[in-house]
Amino acid sequence: MSIKYVMESYELLDSPSASGEAVRNALIDVGCEARTIEVRTVEGPKGHTDFVKVWFHGKKGKHGGGTAPTLGIVGRLGGVGARPEKVGLVSDADGAVAAVAVALKLGRMAKLGDVLDGDVFVSTHICPDAPTSPHDPVPFMDSPINMQIANAEEMHPDLDAVLSIDTTRGNRVVNHRGFAISPTVKEGYILRVSEDLLDIMSYVTGRMPQVFPITTQDITPYGNELYHLNSILQPCTATRAPVVGVALTAETAVPGCATGASQVSDIESTVRFVIEVGKAFGEGKLRFYDPEEFERILGLYGPMNHLQTPGKKI
Repeated sequence: MSIKYVMESYELLDSPSASGEAVRNALIDVGCEARTIEVRTVEGPKGHTDFVKVWFHGKKGKHGGGTAPTLGIVGRLGGVGARPEKVGLVSDADGAVAAVAVALKLGRMAKLGDVLDGDVFVSTHICPDAPTSPHDPVPFMDSPINMQIANAEEMHPDLDAVLSIDTTRGNRVVNHRGFAISPTVKEGYILRVSEDLLDIMSYVTGRMPQVFPITTQDITPYGNELYHLNSILQPCTATRAPVVGVALTAETAVPGCATGASQVSDIESTVRFVIEVGKAFGEGKLRFYDPEEFERILGLYGPMNHLQTPGKKI
């Protein structure tokens, strides 16, 4: 179970002094090697935030000369807090809470000898005083840095697939409390939902899997003045690897800047799901997409990676 690490992550980030260095120290305490952790403070147009990145080297991973695929896990958010406007951890923080909990659990597992086959890269950022912004139907959390900076910091060229975890409660199209996954997105194409991911989701939750709808607008970069559900699929604009969103959801529309809205049990299920995906993906037992079908799509319709760009100037 991961509930211990979710609670530790929650308490660690629910503070006006939450920082990347505090997360680094917590990771070292559970057994992560200091050399595998990077913390970097980045200044943006609306303030600064601490990016935290940590590698978990697998038994058959590329860092050790192996061939097992590498999974990236991104905790996507605007900020963990909206101080001084709001006191406490905001709903939008759940991407970071989940990512840090995943890292704490993987660190503990590795220390005990339970090392995954493939390499795993976990990244997120910590900002306890991020701004807010208007959004329909409820306000969003804004971010001190822009999306280009976030993608540059949170992604890595060695990733073979990416899970992007983000609070996705500020809408009326996902009417389910818990978590849901998106179809796989790769190089501008919205592909079919991975059957392997649906299986793992069912095993972890003991329920029918939940899939949230996405549109073409959602997989284009921020800044083009198109409506986006949220930033959950922004990593797909910065990589050729397949990306799947893992959305923490609610039955009602909840503002990203709402406090007291995080559901620890939902985050814990998400953490277990992500770790199980990491196990299966490194073992070569899980596919995010069908490579042969993707090649056929390219042959029939050509590339769609222009959707990964800002688009034409109008």
